[in-house]
Amino acid sequence: MKKIAIIVAGGKGTRIGGPVPKQFQLLRGKPVIWHSIKAFVSAYKDIDIVLVVPVDHIEKGKEIIAEFPSQKIQVTEGGETRFQSVKNGLKDIEAGTLVFVHDAVRCLVTPALIQRCGNAALKKGNAVPAVAATDTIRIETNSGNELIDRNKVKMIQTPQVFPADILKKAFDQPYSENFTDEATVVETSGISIELVKGEKTNIKITTPIDLMIAEKMLQGWC
Repeated sequence: MKKIAIIVAGGKGTRIGGPVPKQFQLLRGKPVIWHSIKAFVSAYKDIDIVLVVPVDHIEKGKEIIAEFPSQKIQVTEGGETRFQSVKNGLKDIEAGTLVFVHDAVRCLVTPALIQRCGNAALKKGNAVPAVAATDTIRIETNSGNELIDRNKVKMIQTPQVFPADILKKAFDQPYSENFTDEATVVETSGISIELVKGEKTNIKITTPIDLMIAEKMLQGWC
């Protein structure tokens, strides 16, 4: 089955501070996005990639993908929301394609996890990586807060993998603020979500300390 990764880097990344969005910050001399692309290229030599970036960073995106001359990669414009950015990335994808949607700022994703998600999606119909919560979890209630069983709590990651026809149909729905990832969009369309084992190291770069952690982790890997 044909495989396409939509690597979503359409956000402004304001929480990390500074003039450069987090997806373009450097890790070991390469932009965060570069590391995500590299992981997918390493996982599947035949995978195509759609890189979704903010409209004012299209040229920067083109500079980054130029470092992968043997790979079929296109750059497309992001939207105001993640939902719209993914929908933009889906526009030209045909039915019969397995689609991996990945947060560009999860730049420590491993080829092994990408392959595990791909294989699980082929067997189960979709695949969403998740890891168990390790902290004590309390939830706010009308009367205060209460403890919940952390063994039942899963922290969701990407890549989230779906057949193109299911994903495109789901994204034809009107936008809702509850659509925090592709799994919530697909689930709202009536499809059950299949969880697979994620990786604790598959962190999302959000704050400066995340960038520092990622730098240290890459030093140990490279």
